[in-house]
Amino acid sequence: MSDFDPLKDNDGELALQETKPQLQRPPLYKVILLNDDFTPMDFVVEVLMEFFNMSEDKATQVMLQVHTQGVGVCGTYSKDVAETKVCMVNEYSREHHHPLMCSMEIA
Repeated sequence: MSDFDPLKDNDGELALQETKPQLQRPPLYKVILLNDDFTPMDFVVEVLMEFFNMSEDKATQVMLQVHTQGVGVCGTYSKDVAETKVCMVNEYSREHHHPLMCSMEIA
């Protein structure tokens, strides 16, 4: 058998190859509102302004997108923030007896 060891150099010392760590940014998630036929439009605007800090004009645009296209993006957040916002919006909707649904998906 040969005395060759690929981890040792010719001087008898251990050969090391430096590598940079392979770090990745955590994935972002889109928080979305889903359309329904019962939630009033002004309630949707209120939710967008209160939970997503939108101006009234921007909230109205997103509400109309939800109404016409069936879904609207409220914002993009880290996983923990997105989960918290989804939970808060869904609870707030239930407390006010509206079927408005908020959800999240990977961006």
